Amino acid sequence: MAQQPLLSLPEFRNVSTGTLVVKEPLNFWGGQRVKPKHAKNAEPVYQPSTGSVLCDMIPCVEEEVDQAIKSANSAYLQWRKLSGMERSRIMLEAARIIRERRNEIAKVEVINNGKSITEAEVDIDIAWNCIEYFAGIAPTLSGQHIQLPGGSFAYTRREPLGVCVGIGAWNYPFQIAAWKSAPALACGNAMVFKPSPMTPVTAVILAEIYKEAGVPEGLFNVVQGGAETGSLLCHHPMVAKVSFTGSVPTGKKVMEMAAKGVKQVTLELGGKSPLIIFKDCEIENAIKGALMANFLTQGEVCCNGTRVFVQREIMPQFLEGVVKRTKAISVGNPMLQDTRMGALISKPHMEKVLGFINQAKEQGAKVLCGGERFVPSDPKLKGGYFVSPCVLDNCRDDMTCVKEEIFGPVMSVLPFDTEEEVLERANNTTFGLASGVFTRDIARAHRMAENLQAGTCYINNYNVGPVEVPFGGYKMSGFGRENGQVTIEYYSQLKTVVVEMGDVEEHF
Repeated sequence: MAQQPLLSLPEFRNVSTGTLVVKEPLNFWGGQRVKPKHAKNAEPVYQPSTGSVLCDMIPCVEEEVDQAIKSANSAYLQWRKLSGMERSRIMLEAARIIRERRNEIAKVEVINNGKSITEAEVDIDIAWNCIEYFAGIAPTLSGQHIQLPGGSFAYTRREPLGVCVGIGAWNYPFQIAAWKSAPALACGNAMVFKPSPMTPVTAVILAEIYKEAGVPEGLFNVVQGGAETGSLLCHHPMVAKVSFTGSVPTGKKVMEMAAKGVKQVTLELGGKSPLIIFKDCEIENAIKGALMANFLTQGEVCCNGTRVFVQREIMPQFLEGVVKRTKAISVGNPMLQDTRMGALISKPHMEKVLGFINQAKEQGAKVLCGGERFVPSDPKLKGGYFVSPCVLDNCRDDMTCVKEEIFGPVMSVLPFDTEEEVLERANNTTFGLASGVFTRDIARAHRMAENLQAGTCYINNYNVGPVEVPFGGYKMSGFGRENGQVTIEYYSQLKTVVVEMGDVEEHF
């Protein structure tokens, strides 16, 4: 009897905060969910908004990883033979299904991740947009014809890599799975995806949707696990590429492991991005931009502009406005449409964020608002991992809160005087994922964009990420790109074919 997809099961219908408990296996390969070999090293996965157990994450062992990769390779051998148009039709169907089930997927994402439903719905929209975008690119993949002397010629073929591994992060579970799989599949590859052990559920929903849309069984597989499972994936000889989203230390390990097999790697790592607000800005837009740069997904966003540099002349006006709006952010039940901030991913992470705030105070920063554990009035949320959004004033460049990635709802505000000074300070970091500038001076805006050492520079906005636009880092924030046409380069390889139309010249 065929398995019912997760979203068709009774427990996944009309889910609400604290109600969902997942007992189904969350590995997926060969076109179906696969029961773990054993329950060794099982870890509880918690619902961030309630602290209750959502499911057990049972890591895949070597035999299971091998099965998933071999399943992917078998599917790849079929998928690579399809034309770009044939692949496109199936991907467009997957995008359609996601669009149709957007609300149901978003609710599961909220329960697994803790973010607000309004944000989760946008994440699901971005996911299907991404698949739709790369479905459009699939039929356009082509090589080049080069005319050579004497009627001879050469041509290039753009070919897939094979089995690619995607390793996701917990802040955008479904969206990252789509960002990695869409270009991989468009180019003719298969993918084995390992979600974060803290958010194991929604990647399986994506796998089931790809199957329903018509991909060969095994083309997109999901294996659960932590560092050990990730290591097995990176070392497997049948894996051609690894795309990783996560921390810098783990990214270094992934790169080291992939290097042993000379595998291609894309790394999207951490950030401590600068947001620079000049005195000639439109101040209300700058305040809204600072909130967008710091408080989306409870501040758990790698490209957040958490170092907010404000020109001294407008600092009092900026602080007054940003504190007023921060205090008004609705924190609480993430399933409610009027909630604007949900819960942090875990209790240890919440304690880590609160520790950063306490350390900032010890080093001389002034808390203008927030920065404390928040307990909603709803009794079922008493055990949730909520933190009130925090604005820190009186910050210096040498403070820990300014140098290190906090990954929580904490905005550090710093004064500056001149463009030259703030540019030097903004670039004085090992990270380089994003940056932002608010100014009405168009020449200054483009001058700053040119000189900021980051993979993205937002001008008069922040944290907007259309799927048509490449995303990735400079320096220790990683390399390679996700989204945009250029991503095709990271999921394909070129073969040169040289055709002689005459006789071979005699040299011997």
